[in-house]
Amino acid sequence: MTDLAEPATRDDTFPLARTCPFAPPPAYEKLREAGPVHRVTLQSGQEAWAVTRLEDVRTVLNDPRFSSDRFNPGFPILTREGRPQRRRFTASLINMDPPEHGAARREVVGEFTVKRMKALQPRIQQIVDEHIDAMLAGSKPADLVSALSLPVPSLVICEQLGVPYAEHHFFQSRSSTLLNREVTQEARMQAVEEMQNYLDELVTTKEANPTDDLLGRQILKQREEHGDVAHDELVSLAFLLLLAGHETTANMISLGTVALLENPDQLEIIKNDPGKTLDAVEELLRYFTIAEFATSRVATEDVEIGGQLIREGEGVLGLSYSGNRDETAFENADALDLERGARHHVAFGFGPHQCLGQNLARMELQIVFDTLFRRIPDLKLAAPVDQLPFKHDSSIFGLYCLPVTW
Repeated sequence: MTDLAEPATRDDTFPLARTCPFAPPPAYEKLREAGPVHRVTLQSGQEAWAVTRLEDVRTVLNDPRFSSDRFNPGFPILTREGRPQRRRFTASLINMDPPEHGAARREVVGEFTVKRMKALQPRIQQIVDEHIDAMLAGSKPADLVSALSLPVPSLVICEQLGVPYAEHHFFQSRSSTLLNREVTQEARMQAVEEMQNYLDELVTTKEANPTDDLLGRQILKQREEHGDVAHDELVSLAFLLLLAGHETTANMISLGTVALLENPDQLEIIKNDPGKTLDAVEELLRYFTIAEFATSRVATEDVEIGGQLIREGEGVLGLSYSGNRDETAFENADALDLERGARHHVAFGFGPHQCLGQNLARMELQIVFDTLFRRIPDLKLAAPVDQLPFKHDSSIFGLYCLPVTW
């Protein structure tokens, strides 16, 4: 096989900064117009292929010839600090490939079915109401991040996993360090190790006395089906679910609230008809695409994508944010249209590694937005958008705080 297209001219180093919180980097549109696949340089100095169009991003994510193994020498490393070291408890759904990935996912996928999520709905509603009660009883302006956005998904995932919520300051601070692209590799690895040690002790405790939660049920299930518990894998699963289960939804609550308040005509759609909130959630997920580089991969053999030969061992950035603003897939893609009804976005990824907790995230977002704007219909920002502290330095985009009043 020979190259089918010349590599594009080198662009700025990736990841590119979001110059506007409501739009991807301007270079993305130029890259899409120039062609579907481009050679780019990462901040680590590594070169990789950037895939810019939705159809091609979905192809990469669904093709078993692209690996999720973050310890593969060719896997794209975004930070200047370089490749992380292998540590204990490295086996995780997020960096597994077939057939191990499929087997590990099947072990836990039953915990995230639509039926099980609906069973959680009354408790999630109660949690949301309690936090809005507390916010209304407090002073104004309030910080929506600390009052609602962060505690709601944190408490939900803690109860689901069986992690004591009293420890939330511990894991939230470590998560923030882990996701910050500006911290040193040493600081990031220390945060990883502290989280792993904490969860190692928690899983050990549950092995001695299994509780009625996800971790406890997994322990009982593994003993019944396999005769023993895969301890390290369970610690890694807990790490992944705890991190992803609160960081992503928390940031989407904050960003979604800003977008709705800044687009009152769109907000009126869900105020007038809460039945449209699920479509609104899908559009907000597409619009922000907060975990853009979770779709990075490395080729395990030569593969042609978008007319470009990607060779074995070369890294690939599936630019999900660019794909979700692809005009060939979404008409008037840069506009927020809560009635768009387009669920083929890749904000949750695509293919075998599509987000395990997406049903939970959708339900939390639906409950929060419906409840927040029903109970506080005159909610408004207490600071101009251009003065809000957006997370430009984080691997998951969001807000550090969000002052609101009513």
